Amino acid sequence: MTYPGSESLRPVVVPPEDLDLGPVELELRPKRIRWVAWVLAVLLFAFFAAGALLVYVKSAGFNFRPADQVAMVVLGLLLAGGALLFTRPRLRAGRGGVEVRATILTRRVAWDDVVAVSFPDGAQFARLDLPDDEYLVVAAIQAVDKEHAARGITALRALHARYGTPLA
Repeated sequence: MTYPGSESLRPVVVPPEDLDLGPVELELRPKRIRWVAWVLAVLLFAFFAAGALLVYVKSAGFNFRPADQVAMVVLGLLLAGGALLFTRPRLRAGRGGVEVRATILTRRVAWDDVVAVSFPDGAQFARLDLPDDEYLVVAAIQAVDKEHAARGITALRALHARYGTPLA
């Protein structure tokens, strides 16, 4: 069902293949969460691998077979991989717009559709304010990164001032 005038509506946030950023002028990734995720991934894998070795040493009243040990190692790998998803957030910006990659999805927004670049008080992440009171969370700029986040938000605001449509 279409509504009158809805033919001219277009999505503001688009999949990555639908918007050309041009040359990338700014690329940001969080710092602290990447270290935490790597340490957690190593610890998870080591815990499950050690568990797989230890259950073979002495029986605790039930039998662990080699398949159980392999399953424990595979489970450790899966959990470590899940922890490493937190290393994915990234922001890339160029003349054509902004690309925001979260842990799973990647979205692009044209500068014309970005109303403002904000980092509200008490928020964990920066955000791109979009029309109609919507926003896109920028997980690449995190409050825990302090100075790195401040430099990143300043650079992103400068690009928005250069390429964005000024508000009347």
